[in-house]
Amino acid sequence: MKVYGLPEDEIKEALVSGQVTVAVYGLGKMGLPLACVFAQRGARVVGVDINPAVVAKVNQGICPVEGEPGLPELLKSVVAQKRLSATTDGVSAARESDVLIILVPTLLDQSKNPDLTAIVAAAEVIAGGLSCGDFVILESTVPPRTTRDVLLPILKGSGLTEEEFGLAHCPERTMSGRAIRDICGSYPKVVGGVNQRSTATAAAIYSVINQKGVVRVSDATTAEMVKISEGIFRDVNIALANELALACQDMGVNPEEVFHVANEPYDETSGRHHFNFHRPGAGVGGHCIPVYPYFLTKTTRTDTSLIMTARRVNEAMPYRMVDLVVEGLNEIEKSVNGSKVLLLGLAFRGGVKEARYSPALPIIQKLKLLKADVYLYDPLFEPEEIAETGARPGNGFAGMDCLVIVTDHPEFKDINWEQVALQMSSKVIVDGRQVVKPEEVKRLGFIYKGIGRL
Repeated sequence: MKVYGLPEDEIKEALVSGQVTVAVYGLGKMGLPLACVFAQRGARVVGVDINPAVVAKVNQGICPVEGEPGLPELLKSVVAQKRLSATTDGVSAARESDVLIILVPTLLDQSKNPDLTAIVAAAEVIAGGLSCGDFVILESTVPPRTTRDVLLPILKGSGLTEEEFGLAHCPERTMSGRAIRDICGSYPKVVGGVNQRSTATAAAIYSVINQKGVVRVSDATTAEMVKISEGIFRDVNIALANELALACQDMGVNPEEVFHVANEPYDETSGRHHFNFHRPGAGVGGHCIPVYPYFLTKTTRTDTSLIMTARRVNEAMPYRMVDLVVEGLNEIEKSVNGSKVLLLGLAFRGGVKEARYSPALPIIQKLKLLKADVYLYDPLFEPEEIAETGARPGNGFAGMDCLVIVTDHPEFKDINWEQVALQMSSKVIVDGRQVVKPEEVKRLGFIYKGIGRL
């Protein structure tokens, strides 16, 4: 049932009653949970992916995405109910669908320019099966004006006019490891169409799956800018925290205490804060924060030197970690050359199997240039995956000279440091995530170096 431009109550009723077919292009970490949630709410859903192995698993009810609580069970349920199926044939999926959602990766090329290859490819496929009354939604985070200046012309290549189909940008606002919870209502859904009818249609569609409701903005470009601004804010805030932490340490002040006091609520009833400093750390990783600043800096004529300064600060933090390794080993009169260094954590964030732009990668590269013998352990990654980073898979603490904590996995917070102290050849800890209690390990004879702590 075509819903574009219908009254909002009719759109909601059509979705929950199974009269609407939704196609989701991209069955990755964000796309598959979204497809499952729409199916759970009543829509018939067709998932589209270019990877035949992913499609085959989905059709068998086997979840190809790791580390998303509740997703395997939800996928199995909606597939068994025949509410969700998958295909590699994106044109056929477009022909049989009424709402078409693009949620594919947007990356950077080698020059850090936005790479819209996957989005353009998905749009071209959709254009091949677009029908009058269809409604297209772009959820992928993109540079401002992508929806209107890139997507709209491609879709008009179907032969339809701008008035015959709807188009909106409704940016995903989800985090790895909590996708279903976020999709269903951690935050309101931001929706912005290329016209008012598109905005209203998008608002009706997402109100069915998001318990927090929707926020309608002026247009698709505003919606794009909202998502980009959120990512840039986090990047700049983290950079500020990193610089202040380094300055505090230089002044002999404990950064952890400074940030804790500054972030205390000044109004206990409302929970309002004077400040909201993010945590300093070993570096910023993932597919979002290190990428989104370039979506703006590479596409606007405005001076974005503040944003780029923040990006450089955060990109430098892994190298600051290496400096601390050198300093710690020097304190025991040991050279980094030939030392055995064990990194704890490949994931960019604790509890999430995602290594894109992980601080561990430049740390490994720099340590190897300094001729260290580098090992890496992460409970979420297999030894073969570890080996791809250039480090040796770590198999314990025995014989190590230095430990470098890159990720705040829960497992690392429960390490028995008394046992570790007995196994290591030299006892140096470089803590990039405030995981270790400095007083505890110092009593055991460790040299402690950290980001965000004195």
